[in-house]
Amino acid sequence: MQKKSLIALMLLSLSSAALAEDVAVNGQQISIEANKTPVNTAANPAAVAQIPAGHKFAVPGSFTVAVAALNSPPLTVFSDDNKTLLGSEVDIARLVADSLGLKLNVVPTSWEDWPLGVASGKYDAAITNVTVTKERKERFDFATYRKDSLGFYVKSSSQIKSLNKAEDIAGLRIIVGSGTNQEAILLAWDKENQAKGLKPFTPVYTKDDAAQTLALQSGRADAYFGPNVIDAWKAALTHQTKLVGSVDGGWPKAAHIAVTVKKDNGLVQPINTALNGVIKNGDYDKVLNRWGEGVERLDRSEINPAGLGD
Repeated sequence: MQKKSLIALMLLSLSSAALAEDVAVNGQQISIEANKTPVNTAANPAAVAQIPAGHKFAVPGSFTVAVAALNSPPLTVFSDDNKTLLGSEVDIARLVADSLGLKLNVVPTSWEDWPLGVASGKYDAAITNVTVTKERKERFDFATYRKDSLGFYVKSSSQIKSLNKAEDIAGLRIIVGSGTNQEAILLAWDKENQAKGLKPFTPVYTKDDAAQTLALQSGRADAYFGPNVIDAWKAALTHQTKLVGSVDGGWPKAAHIAVTVKKDNGLVQPINTALNGVIKNGDYDKVLNRWGEGVERLDRSEINPAGLGD
């Protein structure tokens, strides 16, 4: 009975996090209700002209984008119809589509699905918090649009005060996404620790936010390590967790989040031009600021810059 009650409480907390109308994140007051109104931009003639002649989009006349279908505000959140995806990732996708003179076709998917979907041409792009890495650049092209900042979060009553370096994670159970750059960072830190005779950390893999929250609040995990903006939102709304450390996504260097397309298919240049256009005209800032992500703003979009592992 206690377990069922705890699960219900966690699910209620997540539902509130997803659907709350107002929350203050990074000094920005955010309203999901207001953010249902799209931010559109004008077509960018320079970007349109760079689309390869005869390029076959996944859906003719549309920019088909894979976005992870998770209630993870501010990146993604379902509207009250439980079908329509909102969030900064969808807003960025819309700005690119508008700039390219195309309709936006968002396809909710899973994190595991986007690599094959983009490589096969099922999707024209993935805009789902993908960080540039050396390994990924072998298969994909990238046009950056946001800084990658990762955060360590623990439940509010935790005695853990700081997680910022390798030795801090020794012996801990840490929730992390499989196949993510944050997992790669933890594995690299763990290798360093074990070489020094320190206790290994234990990765905890969860399927969704509800399971993640349950694992942390029930004590089955000591900390969560992932995109800082997501858990900054949760912490501000529920007060159940707190930030105890942050790391650049490209540790030990900086890395950026990017629109991801199939390698050498010619789309990365027009997308890069589109992004730099909306950065210049201010529509990019409208999107980031209305989701509390202004702290991760880029001054310009780059194609295939250095990333994790470079």
